[in-house]
Amino acid sequence: MFKNTFQSGFLSILYSIGSKPLQIWDKKVRNGHIKRITDNDIQSLVLEVEGTNVSTTYITCPADPKKTLGIKLPFLVMIIKNLKKYFTFEVQVLDDKNVRRRFRASNYQSTTRVKPFICTMPMRLDDGWNQIQFNLSDFTRRAYGTNYIETLRVQIHANCRIRRVYFSDRLYSEDELPAEFKLYLPVQNKAKVSTNNVHASCHVGL
Repeated sequence: MFKNTFQSGFLSILYSIGSKPLQIWDKKVRNGHIKRITDNDIQSLVLEVEGTNVSTTYITCPADPKKTLGIKLPFLVMIIKNLKKYFTFEVQVLDDKNVRRRFRASNYQSTTRVKPFICTMPMRLDDGWNQIQFNLSDFTRRAYGTNYIETLRVQIHANCRIRRVYFSDRLYSEDELPAEFKLYLPVQNKAKVSTNNVHASCHVGL
């Protein structure tokens, strides 16, 4: 999808305030819902993905299963609200051995497991809104000893609320972020957005 697009800085694939936030996504729902609601903490529209079973309610990008994202930017950043329920997401990447690898992070797993085509790992979320930062290049190297080439697919499962999902060429401080990439909390709300580095809370024992 983005293979022939000039990629630098930021590349957003989901923004909950947009006119069609799921324009390039497909959704699957069984015993749950995927809908846009107003979040009380940030007083703004967000996408809620909820289901009784995390594996059967999710959004996936790109929408066409035959297509791939082709995003070369190595950092995946997701602004997600912790709903204090089971939550998981998955990223499929291509490495320099031309092998498709999947990384799956979940808040209900306690150990990291590396298998030839999938690496599953624990993820710790703080209360409220979290900024999840995922260094795909670092993970590919540490888990498989290969080099990250591009991201093929992103899949976000129940249960969470989503503000934005984007890729970047590096990690940016709050001051460096463009205004539309920041999560503004109302002044009267003293809650802060917690930044969670996936590789900091998930030690890949390699």
